[in-house]
Amino acid sequence: MKEKILIVEDEFIVANDLKIMLQKTGYQVVGIASSVVQARKLIEDKKPEWVLLDIMLKGDLTGIDLAWELREMNLPFLYISANTNQSTLEAVKATQPYGFMVKPFRERDLIVMLDIAKYRFNEEKGSLGEAKIDNQIQEIEGIVGSSQLLQEVIEKIKIVAPAETSVLILGESGTGKERVAHSIHDLSAHQSNPIVIVNCAALPQSLIESELFGHEKGAFTGANTLRIGKFEQADNGTIFLDEIGELPLDSQVKLLRVLQEKEIQRLGGNKTIKINVRIVAATNRSLEKEVAEGRFRLDLYYRLNVFPIQLPTLKERKEDIEALANHFLKKYAASSRKNVNSISPNALSQLKNYDWPGNIRELEHLIERNVLLAKTTEIEKFDLPSTTPSTFEVVHTGKMKSMEEMEKEHIMNALQLCDGKVSGPGGAAEMLKIQPQTLYSKMKKLGIKQGYN
Repeated sequence: MKEKILIVEDEFIVANDLKIMLQKTGYQVVGIASSVVQARKLIEDKKPEWVLLDIMLKGDLTGIDLAWELREMNLPFLYISANTNQSTLEAVKATQPYGFMVKPFRERDLIVMLDIAKYRFNEEKGSLGEAKIDNQIQEIEGIVGSSQLLQEVIEKIKIVAPAETSVLILGESGTGKERVAHSIHDLSAHQSNPIVIVNCAALPQSLIESELFGHEKGAFTGANTLRIGKFEQADNGTIFLDEIGELPLDSQVKLLRVLQEKEIQRLGGNKTIKINVRIVAATNRSLEKEVAEGRFRLDLYYRLNVFPIQLPTLKERKEDIEALANHFLKKYAASSRKNVNSISPNALSQLKNYDWPGNIRELEHLIERNVLLAKTTEIEKFDLPSTTPSTFEVVHTGKMKSMEEMEKEHIMNALQLCDGKVSGPGGAAEMLKIQPQTLYSKMKKLGIKQGYN
């Protein structure tokens, strides 16, 4: 028999449906409370191990009030509510729940959410029990390194990949978010079906809906043929929404509906199309900060953040640099048909002492360039850029640099790191975490030519 669960819900039909769902999968439902007062008594008498909690309850107290008490008792809980008012959700988030499900939902969503919530709770306690995977067998093709931080990422990939739950990959640009998304897909039941990659930051705002959900012929001026959107292309597979934090609010609403209903509607069409798509999203932004500043919906954040995977920076896993460098050396020596097979100890020392603001992507580009430039079978040294100057640096005249001077220097340093590339993967705009159009505008204003030198 699985854990004992208390349901705190003031609508009898909803509570009874929850009870049936949970009992069907082996959970023990120890009671149903419609108010905080009833819940307190049942907690004391029945000693539940988990609480499913609605926000609006009978009486003067809400589920949020009870949540703070549950935190004090170290009793884990999940919210199940139809309330998506922004201020209410902010208060919900402050209580640090182990999950948030928006009504209505499917039975499968509830069970997966509970499984993931239990994993996160056990991880917090430092005891994963049977879910723990032996670190000695944690290898995934394409993910290189043996550092503890990387092993923790691999462990999470192996745990979540077989499930159907949404995954949110967090990390700086260049840390390997797309590689992790591919690994999740390759280890899932969807592996024989497509994984569709969508760079949300590159979608023109006027075409987002058409790109994601498709359009019917004649839906708008220029729609001369039927277009199948990315979600339809990914049916029975995985869709990877890279840079999800760049989606505008109105598109977030439409994405939330797809997550809830598992169906889409093409632009200009009146027919709903059922889809079965595993969603993996990624961002280099702090979505919590985006939510706080009103740029990202909290209900969508909870939908995506069921299972977060935080990727470490390369600076945090420097013990993996040698293995990564040799991996890229073999890759680019083979593709360029050059007999370059080693990196000198001095060159390896250079790599280990550098801070890697561009992370793994910067290392890969550096190795690729040096393989092409190598005149012998060994790379003897690297021409690495100096560390970006501190924003508090004072020029030799004794006068502090102006904001414009610092901005210009910072952009030029980024362009140098990216070999003058402005947009696209590995470009300066990505490194600086701004839109390419914004960077072009700043370069023009500051008199920076694209060649940067």
